[in-house]
Parts: sequence; C-alpha cells; structure tokens
Amino acid sequence: MFSRDRWQEIFQTIYKNKLRTFLSGFTVALGIFIFIVLFGLGNGLKNTFKEFFLDDATNTFYLYAGRTSKPYKGFKANRRIEFKNDDLLDIQLNFPFYLERITPVITRSENVKYENESNQYTVRAVGPANQYMEKSIMMLGRYINATDVSEKNKNIVIGRKVAIDLFDQKNPIGKYVSMGSSAYKIVGVFQDAGGDNEERYIYMPYTTRQLIEKNNDKINEIVLSFRPEIGSFGALEFERKLRLFLKKKKSIDPTDTNGIFIRNVAEDLNRNQQFSNVLQLIVTFVGIGTLIAGIIGISNIMVFVVRERTKELGVRKALGASPRSVTAMILQESIFITLISGYVGMLTGILILNNLGLILEDYFIKNPYINISTAIFSSVILVIFGGIAGYIPAKRAASIKPIIALRDE
Repeated sequence: MFSRDRWQEIFQTIYKNKLRTFLSGFTVALGIFIFIVLFGLGNGLKNTFKEFFLDDATNTFYLYAGRTSKPYKGFKANRRIEFKNDDLLDIQLNFPFYLERITPVITRSENVKYENESNQYTVRAVGPANQYMEKSIMMLGRYINATDVSEKNKNIVIGRKVAIDLFDQKNPIGKYVSMGSSAYKIVGVFQDAGGDNEERYIYMPYTTRQLIEKNNDKINEIVLSFRPEIGSFGALEFERKLRLFLKKKKSIDPTDTNGIFIRNVAEDLNRNQQFSNVLQLIVTFVGIGTLIAGIIGISNIMVFVVRERTKELGVRKALGASPRSVTAMILQESIFITLISGYVGMLTGILILNNLGLILEDYFIKNPYINISTAIFSSVILVIFGGIAGYIPAKRAASIKPIIALRDE
C-alpha cells in the first residue's frame, strides 16, 4: 500500500545523506553500465565476423590448383596442376547428390576505358552461378547468363563503384567499354554487401576470356555450392570424396597435401562463429562479475547505512514501530536507489553503444548493440539482488532491541 509519509521519510533521508546516496547509486549504475557496454561490444565483434564470413554463400567450396610435392605414377614432384572445362562437367556428372551449383573463376586485372574515363579493375570470368555464390544484387539490367557463356558473348556486368567511376550519373546499360583491344557491352550493374571493394569488380563469361586467351580451356579456380540439406557431415563427406576424385583424375598421390586445395567456407564459418561465441561468453562473464561486484558494493553500503542509523531505528522501535515496518522502510529505500541508478546506468550504456557505430571498426568491432530485453533483464536482476542486499541488514536491524540500539555509539 502506498504510504506518503514513508516516501517523505525516504526522500528526507536521501537529501540529508547525499554522498552516501550517490555512492550507493554510482555503484549500481556503474555495474549495469559496464555490463551493457561489454555485452554490446561482444555483439559488435559478432557483427564483424558476420560481415566477413556471411557476405558470400556459406555452403560453398573453393577449389584451387597448386603444385604436387610428391612423385606419382611416373610424374615428378613439383608438377603444376591445372583445372580445365572438363573438370566442371566431371564434377557435375559424378556428384549430383551433393552438388547445387558450380562456376569456374578466371581472374585478371584490366585497364577499362569509357570515353575520357579509365581505371584499373579486377575482371572475373565466371558462369551464371557466380551471382548466387557472391550474393550479388542486380541494380540495373541482368547478370551473365547461359547464352552469354555458350555463345562467348562480349557482355559484362559491372559493380556499382565501377559505374560511378566511369559513368557518374549516366545509365551504363547498353554502353560499350574497351578492355585491351576489344569492346564489351554492359548488360548489368550489381551491388554487394561486401562493400566498395566487391563493387569494383567486373564479371564476364568465362568462355569469352578463354577465347581471348588463345581459345584455351584453362580455369584458375572452381567455386561450387553443396545442397544445404546434406548438413555439415554431408559437406565434410562431399569434400573428402571430391578431393580423392580430383587427385585420382589429375594423377596426384592420395597422401600429397599439395596439388589440390579445397576451402570449405561452412567449416571456416563454424570455426570462426565458435571463436566469436567464446569471446562473447568471456565478455559476458566479465560483465556478470561486474554486476556481482555492484551487488556486493551496495550490500556493504547498506550494512554501513543500517549501522549508521542504529539509534534512529531504536527510537522508532521504542515509539512503537514494528520490526516489519522498519525492515520495509530500509528495503524500500534500497530498492528505490537501486532502481533509479540501474535505469540511469542502463540508458547511459545503451546511448553510448548507439553512438559508437563504426568508430571501433579498426578494432574489429562494428555497430555494437544490446537487445533491450537483455538490458532490462540485467537491470531487473541487479534490482532484485540490490533488494536482497538491503533486506539482510534491514532484517538484522529490525531484530535489535530498542535499549541496545539507543546505547549504540
């Protein structure tokens, strides 16, 4: 039940003991503030991991050819391995259960010109599936398609930053740019969540690149995606079988760790997410330790408060105050200070996190945040334990006999 007199007493006590009240509140506010900031920084670290590893498809293998380190079947060591177009067909024919999409990648650097503008860009020769591997979003026009590949068309897709560099505010669709001794028609403009670097790429049909380079069938690397329904164990089995298949086809010693390299993005992602989760767990434990320190701090202060007010409590009991009313008064004051201070600490922490944004990006912390539900929950926990911290000394004070309390020095 609301008691106006009790609240007046609480405010009078707070006003008369400003320093004590400030120290009590500061301990609580600092505890919740540090917890929220640390937890938010942990989330910012996870944001960075997501940006690095979720920009491209996560059910992806990257296949690279290297040099052998062991002799095998009459071949000498240090033999250079190369991927060719028939490797794409063989993978499709032998792994239909696992395979979702596949694309070759041939990477070159080209000087690209349009009228008076020119710049150096990375040009990747790919197949249509590359759009899904890179999660490219078409802003204008279309992506490289099967017709471009089969007819070896000189069509290209440019990134958003390339369009800005060469065309400024003009629509680039249908325009021609020169690369080397050839002219290429722009059929699409894409954007990429990976940022400016990803949007400075140019894509063209891989068969067109091979035609330009003396009509060969060589491929730098192969990118493929597996069916998500096979799960992580299925992906590992696919990787194992694919490695053995390619080593057998290229006559590479099965025990040779070089020659063929496969990077499993899903495996890398799981490993890095586990690392990120461990870091946030550590940060959370530090934050919880801070909360506990705050609880201990307010408990010590409440013990001091009760000790300081021993005579006052003795007078109250001598005048007829019940032990319950004495306990309720101290407990109410403790919860009130804890609640207000915790609210201030929570709002301050959230405000700082919201204003950090990209300031800590160089330290791999991007857009730190904390869910409101988590912030409120941690504040409620601190208030509850703050109440308990006030209840214990209040209960002890209420049990003191008036005559003993009045003799206290």
